Amino acid sequence: MQESTSILAQAWHLIASLDPTLLEIVSLSLRVSLSAVLIASLIAIPLGAILACYRFIGHSAITSVLTALMGLPPVVVGLGLYMLLSRSGPLGDLNLLFSSSAMVLAQSILILPIIASLMQQAIGEHYQRQLEQFKALGARQSQVILPLLWDARRALITSVLTGFGRASAEVGAVLIVGGNINHVSRVMTTTIALETSKGNLELAMALGLILLLISFSITSLMIIIRDDHRLKNRS
Repeated sequence: MQESTSILAQAWHLIASLDPTLLEIVSLSLRVSLSAVLIASLIAIPLGAILACYRFIGHSAITSVLTALMGLPPVVVGLGLYMLLSRSGPLGDLNLLFSSSAMVLAQSILILPIIASLMQQAIGEHYQRQLEQFKALGARQSQVILPLLWDARRALITSVLTGFGRASAEVGAVLIVGGNINHVSRVMTTTIALETSKGNLELAMALGLILLLISFSITSLMIIIRDDHRLKNRS
């Protein structure tokens, strides 16, 4: 018990003293995850809106694939990207393997179907509720997407936050394609795994506390958005 308390105290000291190693790892983690969320959102949000408003050949298949990919094992994504980005792979000339760019790509692939599916569901609900109104106004489907995105803005924020939470907690895929190289591709989750195996529990605990803080902040923000939406609907 005394040892655990000592480790926790040292972990807090690392955080409070803004340890350079800790800051470097956290900074890289946030850059990678935020970049992945931005890339995934630019694709997933329009895709979700199109799937919610249009019906076309292959619509059901795309929707089913996106739903299935929400549970895609991270290590499978990591393995697939490793084969593509390795020197013997088709994209080997890009020299992306064992870099932060490869980790961004891995996280983008993992969270894209999550954001797209959540957006399709949210925009689809708004679209069905306002369909008669759109018809009465004579609006074309291409004209209703932006208003629907605005109406579903809280769901959009929640979807993006969900994607960020998933990306920041990822370890399997980023470990495979990033290599967990010091000062290059060492992020919070992979460092926790490495330092725990080495017995350096103080740094691992400090990073774990920061991850918990990020997770708690995301969850709290999502609850605030949800409750605010419910209050406005009641009023």
